[in-house]
Amino acid sequence: MAKDHGTQIKNDALYERLRDEGASKAKAARIANAQANGSLDSGGGTLEDRTKAELYDEARKIGIEGRSTMDKSELIKAIRED
Repeated sequence: MAKDHGTQIKNDALYERLRDEGASKAKAARIANAQANGSLDSGGGTLEDRTKAELYDEARKIGIEGRSTMDKSELIKAIRED
């Protein structure tokens, strides 16, 4: 069972998994909270329907480095792997 990280973290299990994988506290919190409120696509087909600008904004929100040099397919891959 995931530890309760308080009201700041909306998805404790995802937060802990990301921390175990080496993500910073801030990055893990952003991703876990985005996943919990539905603003982060978890691998469905909707990423392909977004524009490159929308994907870039999502990548910025979750802290993906090197996003400015990525094309649309690279952004999709990075968002899904992050």
